[in-house]
Amino acid sequence: MKKIEAATSITWLLLGCAVALETAGAIGLRYSEGFTQLLPTVAALIAFALALYLVSRVMKKLPLSVAYPIWAGGGTAGVAIIGIAVLGEELNAAKAIGVALVAIGVVVINMVSEKTAGC
Repeated sequence: MKKIEAATSITWLLLGCAVALETAGAIGLRYSEGFTQLLPTVAALIAFALALYLVSRVMKKLPLSVAYPIWAGGGTAGVAIIGIAVLGEELNAAKAIGVALVAIGVVVINMVSEKTAGC
């Protein structure tokens, strides 16, 4: 039983890392200026590649209907929050509602999904 719990914890940790890398990749794109700046471009591409690799590993343990929405939704919410908090983007009611709905959707999908099936 402990091996299953450890595998599950590692799986969720990998998914969290995939979300963070997805967010980092998007931020790198912002600074790549259309792939004209070498360092941000390379950083973004590496972050996206690592995020895809990690989420593919996670999908061995979690169903697609759980892993992908958490990865995509978490990245979307993370980018929006960083855009507002760090990059000085405007926070308006529509954006706040959108991020909240993404977060709520991820939570609901996670609550109602079978978490032991693999792809």
